[in-house]
Parts: sequence; C-alpha cells; structure tokens
Amino acid sequence: METKKSPLAWVMAFAGRHKGMYTASVAIAALGAVCGIVPYFLMGDMLRRLIAGNRDWPAYLATGLMMAAFWAVRVLCHSLSTTCSHVATFHVLGAVRKEMCDKLSRVQLGYVQDLPSGSLKNTMMERLDSMETTLAHILPEFTTNLLAPLCVFVYMLTIDWRMALISLATLPLGLLCYSLMMIGYETRFANAVQKTKILNDTAVEYINGIEVIKAFGKAKHSYARFVVAAKEGAACFVDWMRRCDIPFSLAMVLTPCTALTVLPLGGLFVMQGSLTVPDFVMIILLSVGLIQPLITCMSFSDDIGKMKTIVGEITQVLTQPELVRPAEDKATPRDNTVTLENVRFGYREKEVLHGVSMVFPAGTVNALVGPSGSGKSTIAKLVAALWDVNAGCIQIGGVDIRDLSQESYNQKVAYVSQDSYLFDDTIRENIRMGRPGATDGEVEAVARKSGCHEFIMQLENGYDTIAGGSGGHLSGGERQRIAIARAMLKDAPIVILDEATAYTDPENEAVIQASVARLVQGKTLIVIAHRLSTICDADNIFVVDDGNILAAGTHDRLLQTCPLYRTMWQAHICVKDTAEGGKAVC
Repeated sequence: METKKSPLAWVMAFAGRHKGMYTASVAIAALGAVCGIVPYFLMGDMLRRLIAGNRDWPAYLATGLMMAAFWAVRVLCHSLSTTCSHVATFHVLGAVRKEMCDKLSRVQLGYVQDLPSGSLKNTMMERLDSMETTLAHILPEFTTNLLAPLCVFVYMLTIDWRMALISLATLPLGLLCYSLMMIGYETRFANAVQKTKILNDTAVEYINGIEVIKAFGKAKHSYARFVVAAKEGAACFVDWMRRCDIPFSLAMVLTPCTALTVLPLGGLFVMQGSLTVPDFVMIILLSVGLIQPLITCMSFSDDIGKMKTIVGEITQVLTQPELVRPAEDKATPRDNTVTLENVRFGYREKEVLHGVSMVFPAGTVNALVGPSGSGKSTIAKLVAALWDVNAGCIQIGGVDIRDLSQESYNQKVAYVSQDSYLFDDTIRENIRMGRPGATDGEVEAVARKSGCHEFIMQLENGYDTIAGGSGGHLSGGERQRIAIARAMLKDAPIVILDEATAYTDPENEAVIQASVARLVQGKTLIVIAHRLSTICDADNIFVVDDGNILAAGTHDRLLQTCPLYRTMWQAHICVKDTAEGGKAVC
C-alpha cells in the first residue's frame, strides 16, 4: 500500500510538523492574489470617472496610492508565502535524505550492492534537489496564478458575460497544443532519467578506474563508453525538445492573444450599443492579464510530472524489504557463542551455502579457510547480519539473531572486511566511529595497542590528517590497521576479521596479529585468512569448500585428517619459503 501513495501524500508525510507551513504558504498566497487583483478594480473605477469627465485629481492621487499599497502588500505576501514554503520544503528534503540513509542501513546488503553508486547518489542528491523548485514554488504560485484569474473572470462576468467568455476563446486552442506536447511525457522523462543514470554510472566507473586506465594505456578505449553515454544522454533531451518545439510555440503564441477576439467583437458590441465604452476599456485591461497566470499554471504540469517520477525513484528505495528485526530484544543471550544451524543462503537464484552448521564457542579464536569462492566471506557477512539467511538460523548465546533488535546486535559484533572503508575525515574521527563517545585519549590508546600510533604520528598532521575519500590518502595496509583499531575501540564481544591483513606486509602483519591477540582476549573471534600461518594457533579451524563445511578441528588434526587443508598448507609453505628467498620444498 505504501507504494500506491500519491506524491503529495509522500511529501506531506515527510513534512511532519511543518505541514502548517505549507498551509500558511497557501493562505498567504491567496491573500496576495486578492491584493494583486484589487488595483485592477481601482484602475477600472478611475477609467470610468475619467471617461465621465471627472477631474477630481486629489481623488485620483488617493486611488493611485491605494493601488500602490495593495501592490506592496501583494509583494510582501509573495515573499512571506515563498519563505514558508521554502522552510517546509527544505525540511522535507532533509527528512527524505535522512530516511533514505536510515533505510539503506536496514535493508540487506545485496540491494545496495546491486545498485550502481552513481544511480543511488544521483537519486539522493541531484534528483532530490531538483524537487526543491517544485515543492517550494508550486503551492503558493499555483494558488496565486489560479485564484487571481478566477477572481478576474468572475468580475468580468458581472460586467458582461459575453465578453468574459470571449476573452477565453484562445484558451482551448492553447490547451490543445499543450496537450499534444505532453503526449508520451512520462515515457520520455523516464527515458531521460535512465540515460542520465547511465551517464552518472559510467562517469563514476571511469573516475574510479582511472589508475588502471592510465597504467594500461587504455584511456581512449575506456573513454569511448563515457562518450557514448554522454551523447545518448544529450540526444534524448534534444530529440524530446525538438518534438515539443512546434506545439509549445503555438501554445505560447495563441493562448495569450485575447485581443484577437476581444477587440473586434467588443468593438462590434459597442457599435451596437450593447456594451458601454468604459466597460469595454475595462474588459480590455482585464483580459490582458487573464491568460498569462493560467499559462504559468499549465507550465507546472511539467514539474508535477517530474516530481511523480522522482518520488517513484525515492519510494522504490524506501519500500524495499528490510532485515526483519524487533524493536526490542525478545530474549537475552546467555553468552557470546555463535551457532549456525543448517544455514542455507544464496545470491539471487544461486545457492552459495548448503545447510551449513557450525559453532564458535564464546571466548575462542575460530578460523574459516578454504578456496576462493567457497563461501567463507558469506558466512562472515551472515554472522555480521549484513544479510538474512534463506533457511536455518544463526544464534548468539542460544538466541536467534532475528529476535534481537538491530541496535542491540550491532553492539555485540565488530566486523572488519578486507576492503576497509575510511571516510573523508581525520584519522582520529575514523577510529572514533567505533565508539562515538570515546575521548581523544581512548582513541590514541587503542591506536597504540593496535600498532597504528607510530605510522599515524609520521603523517603530516598526525591524528588530524584527512584520510581522503575511501581512505585514498593512505596505503591499503594503513587503511586496514585503522579499520582494525576502529573495531577494537568498539569493544564488541564478537569480532569478525574478514581477511583483515590482506594488504599488510609480513613485518606489519606480525605486529597486527600480536595486537589483535591482546585486544580480543575473552572475545569470540572469527577470522578469515588465506595465509594459513596466521591461524595455526586457532582454537577451531573450519574448512569450507563449495558452500559446505568439509572438516573442522585444530591445525594439527586437520593436517592429519583433511586432504584439502593439507594441500592448502603445503601450497602456503611453498609460497612463503619462496617469498623469503629460501628453497621451496613443495
């Protein structure tokens, strides 16, 4: 039902306590419309008196000043009205962005990964920003531009109903032309949105891959895709505009030409004596300003159509299924033992884990090893609750993690992936994200314990050095060490390290391993590692192969009982000896 809500219903829902600002904006705009019409009535009265031979100049001056006063109030009302609508609109845009960010934290990881980053960024930033003009102006200005000509038309009916209707004679022609222009609007705008998304995605991909492009001299070939996307993005707008040129021009030329009917027919009525000269002059004046506001109202249909498409993109994100979690814990885990019972999971249609069962006892070090693509990282992500299992369950201390609130469970687990992400902020703040309330002293203390302090102090501004976008100002190993320090500061009872030393050189890897050993004492540690020498002392080693647990036990036991583990160990020792310059015995 949420997806069927109208764009206006979504806007009002996000407006929250600022709905009254929109109401005030419309009310003030209506008052301004009335104040904008009154000068026309006063002008008509002046014309009648002048034609009748009245030469009371002080009275005319007073009427002129009154007209100026009403016009000033109209300008003031317009300013107040748009101020109110802008306050409400910026609240709506802020609320939508916050809700979208919160939503992305609650949906499964797969949905976010399937969306190109350029498309999501385009929706949350540029597309959402483009709604500002519509939301901030359409309510007050639509009210003003619709109410003012309506009042003028009613007044013209009281003067001469024939001339009132004649003044609208060009409006049907203009509406017909405008309708022809709007045929296929939603399809064409949706196509423009899609082409823009492709252009954004291609640009982001090109920029992110610029290092590889330069290294392999493929700049021209790689740039070709961006050129095609840019040309198609421009072409869809150009073709659209070309199709609209003729009907739009006809609509803009014909609709406001009220004089084409008012002057000849009005003159005929004057000659016949059925219309007085003062009334004729008044009709001419009023008809001149009757159609233009209606044209402005019609132009809003373009903005309304855009808003419908944009709200559709936003609601597509906001209505995605979430990880099913209660608001409060339904039970309390007895300890930090992690248990997987007959877990099945797949990406889209392909099942990756086939009934996996395993136990990570509280306070132990557990390792997951196996060939690439065997399902190790998938198990880690499921335990970290980045995904929900398709079948079976994952328990913490005997409690299904789906019976724990998301906030509660997040406090229990610290997860460090092999692709350590740092924000474009200081090193200090990147570490502090593990526990936002930590003091500077606590941040530096955990950095010392995790072996980060020395290299941080060698940076240009120490802990105040900016990490750069995605941590781009640091090396891969430095990013990983910062990420580990962040996880350690969180002080969660369950720690997951998914190949967290992949980019670290052997010397620093030994430092990190020693630091991790000190910092995870008494915690449940789950480690994924391709360097088997780093997990020889693990309490439990699980060998994962093709989505199944092939074997489990200690290092020595697996060497004796698991051929796959023995083969992996021998290959690791061979590579290690060769890397260290020794003679490889494989």
